[in-house]
Amino acid sequence: QVQLVESGGGLVQAGGSLRLSCAASGSIFSINAMGWYRQAPGKQRELVAAITSGTDTNYADSVKGRFTISRDSAKNTVYLQMNSLKPEDTAVYYCNADLIATMPTGEYEYDYWGQGTQVTVSS
Repeated sequence: QVQLVESGGGLVQAGGSLRLSCAASGSIFSINAMGWYRQAPGKQRELVAAITSGTDTNYADSVKGRFTISRDSAKNTVYLQMNSLKPEDTAVYYCNADLIATMPTGEYEYDYWGQGTQVTVSS
């Protein structure tokens, strides 16, 4: 079984910073990509940032220049450094991993999600 455990959410004033972490653990053969999504009340879940097993990154236009995604492959952990936070960044942030899991019958590709962490930015 594979688990994604997120941490680092909280309440911050506009202009402040937060750093989210997400650690993947369990029967992991390899990780193709990891990323962060967010969902605000009444809105669809959207991609915030993603990073591949190499160094390729992808950001939502709304966070470019403010957020930075990074990855520690040795620890199967992804980070999201969020600076210059705005009230519109308020949402539940979810970690996602596209990975190969080791099962009794072989290795299979799965898409896993964390439980979500609340980020609230006050004006």
